[in-house]
Amino acid sequence: MDLPEQDEGHDSLVDRVLTVSAAFEGNEEIAEARDLAREFLTSVQAEHGLPVSPRAMGMVQLAVSELVTNARKYAPGPCTLTLQIEDGTVQASVWDSSPTLPLVLPADPTRIGQHGLEIVMALSHTFTIQREPVGKRITISIMLADDPGGDIAGRQAL
Repeated sequence: MDLPEQDEGHDSLVDRVLTVSAAFEGNEEIAEARDLAREFLTSVQAEHGLPVSPRAMGMVQLAVSELVTNARKYAPGPCTLTLQIEDGTVQASVWDSSPTLPLVLPADPTRIGQHGLEIVMALSHTFTIQREPVGKRITISIMLADDPGGDIAGRQAL
């Protein structure tokens, strides 16, 4: 995976944005979205030395899979996935063409199906839905590293 090269004269990642984007049109590409997330985080860790816990790696792949699945299931046309590193988190943003905002259902262990957003919200440090001129964008953030104090990556303290 090619990430932006460090500019001469810059000694840290603070001045650069690490990001990757892709468009997905078919249901078979949901696995490709997960692969993109894994490859991106592996590159961020190996090439740029940022810590990515195994738990965070799995959480990002699951969240990306759920978000892209929902976009492919409920919106016509392609969707885009953008991953960006910011302040010790990975921001995952999925745009789709449907203007209909998703309904976030309350937790119900007896309900069969429709738990995707519930799962994503449980994994995420932040969760936002934004209307766009065409469609909508859902953006989440997940912490890259587990807290040395024992808090699980991505979870907000209640």
